[in-house]
Amino acid sequence: MAYVATLVSHPAEKALTPAMLAHASQALPHAGAATWLNPGIAADLPFARPDAALADIAARVRTAVSGPIDVIVQPIAHRRKKLFLADMDSTMIGQECIDELADFVGLKAEVSEITDRAMRGELAFEPALRERVALLRGLPVGVVDEIIASRITLTPGGRALVGTMRSKGAYTALVSGGFTVFTSRIGAMIGFHEDRSNWLDITDGKLGGTVREPILGKEAKRAALVELRGKAGLLAEETMAVGDGANDLAMLGEAGLGIAFRAKPAVAAAAHARIDHADLTALLYAQGYRADEFTTA
Repeated sequence: MAYVATLVSHPAEKALTPAMLAHASQALPHAGAATWLNPGIAADLPFARPDAALADIAARVRTAVSGPIDVIVQPIAHRRKKLFLADMDSTMIGQECIDELADFVGLKAEVSEITDRAMRGELAFEPALRERVALLRGLPVGVVDEIIASRITLTPGGRALVGTMRSKGAYTALVSGGFTVFTSRIGAMIGFHEDRSNWLDITDGKLGGTVREPILGKEAKRAALVELRGKAGLLAEETMAVGDGANDLAMLGEAGLGIAFRAKPAVAAAAHARIDHADLTALLYAQGYRADEFTTA
């Protein structure tokens, strides 16, 4: 069996049933026996060879299952990844940090609209970032502490995802179009080896309304993956990336497995796989990890 379809439910729902696996098996070409990775939550269905594009097979299985189940279809070879890159905002955390900063100057609605358009790919990321940062001029940088303490929530499963991959020898990097004042701390909270993001210009403890050039955007995220992959001497197939916005697409496309997490429609359609229902532990199940192999250390 050279390929595998991994079916994943949100862990709180435990919605995956043997009947669903039976329906999924019928939608796969020459499927083998199912293996539970976590009963009721995740299971593997191997199959011999594709009879269509892998994305089309995944869509076919989702239709056959007809429930809140995510489906990741991929080759079995190099399934356990050795390099993992992740977006931060609305991926590893539940918020957009720039929108939370804007709330302190009464401009969250305006900035959120620009953010949404940029993440949908309707606006180029770099000028949209400059426009939003300009609106924050004069904001005390100390509000970052308050935002992290009271408004930022880590996406469920993120610590287990990073901790497990690190324990198995993978290198992990948080690569964000956001700002170092957030990524340096949030990356450490989750457990990433390193973080890369944009530098806000700060003068006398206040935001200057500008961001240092060059801006880390779509192509810079892809370049980070290529650089780290080259340093480690890895094949493309040994890498994985996750994100939700249009500025993640180049990175997701470059990865061996690029996963759109609760993403904008255009991003979900373009990525190798999509997670719409489960939490971030789905990325561990996608690599064939069983629940008893998870760690947050």
